[in-house]
Amino acid sequence: MAKTVRFHEIGGPEVMRLEDLEAGEPGSGEVRIRVDAIGINRAEALFRRDWYIEPVKQLPGRLGSEAAGVVEAVGPDVTGFEEGQTVSTVPAFSQNDYGVYAAQAIVPAAALLHRPDGVDAVSGAAVWMPYLTAYGALVEVGGMRAGDVVALTAASSSVGLAAIHTANRVGATPIAVTRTREKKKRLLDEGAADVIVSDEEDVPARLLALTGGKGVEYVFDAVAGPGVTDLARAVAPGGTLFLYGALSGQPTPYPGFDLGMPALNVRTYTVLETTKDPRRLRRAEAFVASGLRAGAFRPVVDRLFPLEEIVRAHQHMESNTQFGKIVVTVTH
Repeated sequence: MAKTVRFHEIGGPEVMRLEDLEAGEPGSGEVRIRVDAIGINRAEALFRRDWYIEPVKQLPGRLGSEAAGVVEAVGPDVTGFEEGQTVSTVPAFSQNDYGVYAAQAIVPAAALLHRPDGVDAVSGAAVWMPYLTAYGALVEVGGMRAGDVVALTAASSSVGLAAIHTANRVGATPIAVTRTREKKKRLLDEGAADVIVSDEEDVPARLLALTGGKGVEYVFDAVAGPGVTDLARAVAPGGTLFLYGALSGQPTPYPGFDLGMPALNVRTYTVLETTKDPRRLRRAEAFVASGLRAGAFRPVVDRLFPLEEIVRAHQHMESNTQFGKIVVTVTH
């Protein structure tokens, strides 16, 4: 029997239950892993509230797509993985089908990456989703390169921090946007070229001032909602406003018409664009692994919780006070 987190009703963190379930055997194209650490993501909180981009199709439901562990069993038609290998999962499947909030989990082999040397379980559960998201949008899709400027909202999130590191890795200039000044110094320490405190400053005016009036080549926005119109004012002609989250929970207008139809690209992005395309995932994996080897990339872990405290871990995430990634550890 394996400790497994499920939710039997839609709702807040308190609906999650820790149950003993049989992990089962992997089927065709699947692998069973012993889970040692789990990366907690906003998508899981949205899913259990049924606010995610796909609805909950059945109850009880499972959660989680990012974990690190060891291969225990390999199903038919799986190549490239064998028992005893250390691996990480990446978000490449629906939480209606699989979930890694458990001591043992069955996942598609296509969602597994070999864990690089020197990357422990906690790091292996914290590094991939943030960097695959940042790389996939800004570099793979957007073509960010040396000399470009990118503005990053929700900059203290794990994805925001990975985007800071990614921009610096390619020679671009990251400008962090955060609501309060408490996190300003830490963002500068992580490599932000400048930090804008949105509760105190006019964000588009500051972005234009920092770029000599030209605007930024990219905005990487996790908030969405009505604020996108102001952000769009600071995008350079031909630049791109990426929307990869909707933390505001409010309707998001298309800003181009309100601003007189500038040469503006507005694009949504999810990490699934990278993880479900084998060629993109291969390039992303190589990019991130290179950054890890060079010391340019590293997961920023906010806090560890044991699996038995999964409710507290989600409560902490929903407090919006964290800096970086929340990781849950599993004791066997």
